[in-house]
Amino acid sequence: MPELDSISELKKLLDANCKIEKVEPPVYASDAEVNIVKVSIVCPDGKSHTIKAYKEEASTLREFIRTHK
Repeated sequence: MPELDSISELKKLLDANCKIEKVEPPVYASDAEVNIVKVSIVCPDGKSHTIKAYKEEASTLREFIRTHK
C-alpha cells in the first residue's frame, strides 16, 4: 500500500525538525471515528504548516501521530 500524502508530508516536516503544535480533534481525546483531522506544525524557521486529512486517511494519520510521538 503506498504511503498516504498526509503522512509523507508530516514525516518530511518532522525530519526537518518541525514540531506538531496542535492536532484537531486531539489524538488522545477519543478513539471515535473521525472524518477530518487538522494538524498544525511549526518549524524552526518560524513557518507554520497545516495538514488536513479526510475519512480513512484521517484515521491513519491520527494513528501515525499516536504511535510516533
